[in-house]
Amino acid sequence: MAAVDSFQLLYREIARSCSCYVETLALVGACYTVSKAVIFMRDCYSLIRLHFIPRLVYHRDLSQQYGQWALVCGASEAIAKAYAEELARHGICVILISSDISNLADTAKAISDTYGVETILIEADFSQGPLAFKPIKDAISGKDIGFIVNSLDGSLDHSQDFTDLSESVVWDTINRNIVAATLVTRLALPAMVERGKGAVVNISAGRCLRPTSRKAALSASTAFLDNFSRSLHYEYGHRGVFVQSLLPFRVSSQGSEGYSPAGWLVPSPQVYASHALSTLGVSHRTTGYWPHTIKFRLVQCMPEWVWMLGSRVFTRAT
Repeated sequence: MAAVDSFQLLYREIARSCSCYVETLALVGACYTVSKAVIFMRDCYSLIRLHFIPRLVYHRDLSQQYGQWALVCGASEAIAKAYAEELARHGICVILISSDISNLADTAKAISDTYGVETILIEADFSQGPLAFKPIKDAISGKDIGFIVNSLDGSLDHSQDFTDLSESVVWDTINRNIVAATLVTRLALPAMVERGKGAVVNISAGRCLRPTSRKAALSASTAFLDNFSRSLHYEYGHRGVFVQSLLPFRVSSQGSEGYSPAGWLVPSPQVYASHALSTLGVSHRTTGYWPHTIKFRLVQCMPEWVWMLGSRVFTRAT
């Protein structure tokens, strides 16, 4: 009996001495919960402000806001091609640049006939160095270039160990994704800065957040385009040029019957481009499509080792 009384007395003494710690831990827990709730509400507000409100407001005059012509580099890519069509729908004339324009002739004609805008095709082999940029410089001379759109070259998206890549593939990755975007922007940006208006849109990939196994060169290229955009924003944002880094995840590929969405997470390029263009002038760094933004947040919260494990499984499967 004495032992039981001693235990109860000891328990009361311990509980009394720890009460202040319990209250402190409860306060810390409450603060943590409130902070997470505030962050969640902020993210929900940002999602609505970026992806829904701009699509409900009045039609914008893009030519008045930015300029009459768009320079689209990597126009053979599905998203870049759809983005050019979306700009044309708003009355913007387009200059389509690609290393192979054979599959762009019909697209250029369709854009011109459908929307009544001028289209110019330029074939540029960026492996030729400065020679590749002369026709681009001639084409933009005297034109009110309001948009520079650079797209990641998805045709180089192969799962292969870096040491197994041929030198030509490495050079193509550098020339088409890094050299092309950098120098095309350098050609058209000075006139934008002089006029005090314009937009630079670099289309990278949502996976730029994390390294990707067996895609070292292309993964580094996505990170370059993202950081290039963010650096340009801090250099020229205050001078009237809006610079945006677009970070899309997968969009549907083209089949025999055209583009068919594989689900709400995998839109068609046209649907993606429509959503992405509505974010221009609102956000400097975005996925451009609200389901991709949710996926982007999940990737941000994911530990790198989990991402790498998933990427290894995926690349082996492909």
